[in-house]
Amino acid sequence: MSKIEIKNVYKIFGDQPSKVLPMVQDGATKEEILEKTGHTVGLDNVSLSIEEGETFVCMGLSGSGKSTLIRHINRLIDPTSGVVSVEGTNVMDLDKKKLIEFRRHKMSMVFQRFGLFPHKTVIENVGYGLEVQGQKPEERNKTAMEKIEAVGLTGFEHQYPNQLSGGMQQRVGLARALATNTDIMLMDEAFSALDPLIRSDMQKQLIDLQSELKKTIVFITHDLDESLRLGDHIGILNGGRLVQVGTPIDIIMNPADDYVEKFVKDVNRAKVIKAKIIMTPANSSNGVDKSNLVKVQEDQFLDEFLPQVVCSNSNCEVVDKEGNVKGYITQKELSKALTKEHMADATKPKK
Repeated sequence: MSKIEIKNVYKIFGDQPSKVLPMVQDGATKEEILEKTGHTVGLDNVSLSIEEGETFVCMGLSGSGKSTLIRHINRLIDPTSGVVSVEGTNVMDLDKKKLIEFRRHKMSMVFQRFGLFPHKTVIENVGYGLEVQGQKPEERNKTAMEKIEAVGLTGFEHQYPNQLSGGMQQRVGLARALATNTDIMLMDEAFSALDPLIRSDMQKQLIDLQSELKKTIVFITHDLDESLRLGDHIGILNGGRLVQVGTPIDIIMNPADDYVEKFVKDVNRAKVIKAKIIMTPANSSNGVDKSNLVKVQEDQFLDEFLPQVVCSNSNCEVVDKEGNVKGYITQKELSKALTKEHMADATKPKK
């Protein structure tokens, strides 16, 4: 069973959404609804499943419905029609008390504008969710410090938000979300306000943390490169409608329509393909020249090691986090993976 199930969800903003709903269900577009009724279609018959432990990225342009969607999962917004289930529980069935407990213990949220309390120190901000849960100061401070260390902020625990850079503030927000140890993390444009280099660092840190923690993450962004870098699966919204769901490779190789194709036409494939996708498994790599090898991690993207490999004219030895050899990548496989006409074959995992 999926961790999160969203089934036939519609959200219409306005005075009489239930009266407008049949028009939307009959196929009227977002623009037509606004012109004829003054109502705004936030979501139009959205259905998707999010598996436990995966990072699901929902992307689209401004006004596409992505932030509306994520706010249905923790019921900050109620749907006009449809069902949102978390671990088999319909969140609409929760009364006020159960909803509060659900939000405290099942999921945490990281906001675009950090959402920190300016009058609280870093450790107080990180431990706030634990305080709400009723943990004693000594216990919550211990947990908060562990998460502060995890996001690289040791030594800043007694600083206030206005003493930190934007990137550091977002690390505090991430640490706060991790501190409550919820199964699900909702991240709404969490890195969008950051400078490009800091943003890239935060993306890498999230990838590293996720490889260890295996949270179920729903990440909202309008940035395709960020989607491809972070997502196990990506859902693309357009005008409130979910137009495509797939892996990063699926989205690039088989865009569902012109809207998606415009997104992906200029993608740098080296930023999308991971070593493990194109490697020859170790047990079937007898023909690979292993005399001159560059060691790479299985979850590394090609652009992270491509310059070293090209300059040294080497093949790659692909290892997991424990250093176990998982496979090999030759110069020929790298070339095929980066060439559009061969990419479909090159990115099929080898058996």
